[in-house]
Order: sequence, then C-alpha cells, then structure tokens
Amino acid sequence: MKKSLIAIAVLTVAGAASAQSSLNLYGVADVWIGKTKNGDANLGSGGLAGSRLGFKGTEDLGGGLKAHFTLEQGVSLDTGAAAAAGVAFSRQANVGLSGGFGSVKLGRSFTALDDINGAANSGFDSALSATNNVWVAYTASVNDQIYYSTPDMGGLSGAVGFNLSGDATDITSMHVKYSSGPIYVGVAYQDDKSTTVGKSIEHMLINGTYDLGMAVAKASFRTVKNPVGDPFINPKATEYHVGLDYPVNSNLTLSVGYANSETEASNGITTGKSRKSAGFDFAAGYSLSKRTMLYGGFNSTKTNGVKDSFVAAGVNHAF
Repeated sequence: MKKSLIAIAVLTVAGAASAQSSLNLYGVADVWIGKTKNGDANLGSGGLAGSRLGFKGTEDLGGGLKAHFTLEQGVSLDTGAAAAAGVAFSRQANVGLSGGFGSVKLGRSFTALDDINGAANSGFDSALSATNNVWVAYTASVNDQIYYSTPDMGGLSGAVGFNLSGDATDITSMHVKYSSGPIYVGVAYQDDKSTTVGKSIEHMLINGTYDLGMAVAKASFRTVKNPVGDPFINPKATEYHVGLDYPVNSNLTLSVGYANSETEASNGITTGKSRKSAGFDFAAGYSLSKRTMLYGGFNSTKTNGVKDSFVAAGVNHAF
C-alpha cells in the first residue's frame, strides 16, 4: 500500500512538471524549381520560406514568469547541408524570460527590423517578392544580442535589440508596431556600425497593410544611409514598395507587387550616375492543408537598364 502511494505521488509530480513545461520540434521543408533569364533550370531550397529545423521550449516558473529557449538551424534541402557551414544553429540560439513585463532573449536572434520587414511584402515575402534583388540587403540575425519586446498593449507593441560582442559590427535595432482589426503599421530602425572604421549603415523602415475585405493592400518605404558596395560619396538609398494580396478562395491567394530603389550621394557629389533598380512580382499560393502549400510565380527586375527575371514553382511544408 505504501509503495502504491509513493508511486502515485511520483506520477502526480511528474505530470505536474510536464504540464508546466513544453518542448517542441518544428521546422520548414521548402524546395523550388526555378530559372533565371540567362541561367539554366535549378533546384533550390527556401523559395517561400527558409528551410529550417528547430527546437523550442518553455517552463512555467510561477507567478506569470516563464523561461524559454530557441535553437534553430537553417537547412539547404537541395543538398542536405546546413545553411551555414560550421555553425550549429545559424538562425537562432537564445534563452530568456517572459512575463507581464514582456520578453527578454539573450543570444543569437533576429533583429527588431527583421521582425517586421516582411510584414507588408508582396509575393508572400519570398524569393519571388518584388523587393528581392532590388532593395538593399540588411543584417537579419545577430550574435550576442540582448533583445527585449514589450507586451501587447491594445494592439501596440515594440522591441529593441543590441549586441555586446567584439564582432566587427555593432548592431542596434528597434521597432514599434500597431495591429488592430484591418490595420497594421510598423516603424523600424537599425544601425550597423563598423567597429574598425566607425562608419554606420542606417536603415529606416515604415510599412503598413490594410485589409479591404476582398484584398489586402500593402506598402513600404525605406531609406538606407551608406549602403555597402555603392561607389558613391556618402550614398543614400531611397526605396518603396506597393503590393496587393487577393484571396481567390480559402485555398488560393494571388499576390502582385512593385518595388523601386534609387541610390545617390546625399551631398550631390558622385563618382558616376545614381543606381536605379525596380522590380515587379506575381505569385500564387495554393494551400493543400494548414501545413502544406504549393506556390509559384515570377519576378522581373531592371537595374540601370539591365533586365533580369526569375520564374519558380515549389512546395512548402511546415511541421
């Protein structure tokens, strides 16, 4: 009888501990077949969303306080290799606490700018998007980052992050967003400062969406000071994007968008002509289930008169 009572007590404690903690394996498997204007047909990974494998978990510490962690690795499904050679968890590797005060993450995580960058992007914010190969690239994930996000306050929330490493670049990012009913609006800033030359790349983003009922309208505006690789003195890129998502039915959604980017010297002195780039996209996504989607489409770009195009179709499965 005594042994039975002990066994019941152990099972009760184990059940309570299990109820207070969770561990999840998740990921995305995404493969596409595509072709550029002057290239051969190719099979690639992560057309709609980057393929990945991740582990995340939480523990209820009581009083509304929780501990959480995320370990996430990018995977190239076309080769089976890790997305970043020699890096165990290239996308995220962090631990933190959350509660009524919001959430704190310590470690490698995405920047506050990246958190909202794709919120108003056409083409399902994918490799088909009009902004792809048109807008200036930015750093999306940062090592040694302290990241804080506020709780949702009636649709209003924000986040800030900065790294404390000896890396060649110090990155500070922040965003504020409002989402309620048919409206979403976001503002973000990111400063990538070189610790060797003291020069910063500054990104400022404003984007928004509005659900019209029959479709969702999207728009973004961004400026980038001192974008890398531009042969100008004190260059500044000015960029914008407009798009529309149209759900034909519960399974099929069509998306179109246009993006533009122009880089010129902010002091009016250049070593050449300003760089102008524009892109157009058309994409379609068909949901076979809540976790599996077929997608396809194309984007067309023009940079300083040089045209290129990309057409692709693929399958995305989330688990």
